[in-house]
Amino acid sequence: MSKTDRSFKRVVLKLSGEALRESGSQDNISPEIVERIACEIKAAHSTGMEIAIVVGGGNFWRGASASARGMDRATADYVGMLATVMNALAVQSALEAEGVPCIVQSAIEMKNVAEPFIRRKASRQLKEGRVVVFAAGTGSPFFSTDTTAALRASEMGADAILKATMVDGVYDADPKKNPEAKRFNKVSFQTCIVEQLKVMDSTAFTLCMDNDIPIIVFDLNVHGNITKAIVGQDIGTIVSKDSDEV
Repeated sequence: MSKTDRSFKRVVLKLSGEALRESGSQDNISPEIVERIACEIKAAHSTGMEIAIVVGGGNFWRGASASARGMDRATADYVGMLATVMNALAVQSALEAEGVPCIVQSAIEMKNVAEPFIRRKASRQLKEGRVVVFAAGTGSPFFSTDTTAALRASEMGADAILKATMVDGVYDADPKKNPEAKRFNKVSFQTCIVEQLKVMDSTAFTLCMDNDIPIIVFDLNVHGNITKAIVGQDIGTIVSKDSDEV
């Protein structure tokens, strides 16, 4: 399979914690939004796609922000990891309500609510048709959930990372500030690095580049886009080693 096509068998879907929160609401998690995401994942899962999910915790907590306000950075990051577990359990509940078999694996052991992360077991569960939600980040401070997605995708042998964002792809400038910003259909890792395009943090980017794992960046807010991205339809921007800028 060419790394610039979209014939995926196994993918890692990266969801931000903010994606689970309704704009302007005081609720950290919107059951309606989580249900909508679960329905879209169900549609893709029904095609036989193997789906893993990494979810952030930013709707509850951001370790870097807490550290900037004086909290010990490692402690702040551990709090953020626990926030991702809450989100993972919410996603699991919504998927199971839709009849999709799902398991949560946590990088921090908490046996009453989640299985511990075991690479070979997670891979087997994906092959058996379960959706696997990876929680608690990497289990170590100083790493983002973007890096978790890149690491788990590498460990699982995923064909791609699908990054759900608030914009419809990768631009050469901030489209919210510059109406003339150009959106790429395809762009190389090298271009993203040189031009400092905001796709993932540098550690995550390096993992994806070293392991030749393309990243699909797409708009989460458009209903149906999660299903389209997972099944390989041509939406958003594909970032890969061999992409010519288009």
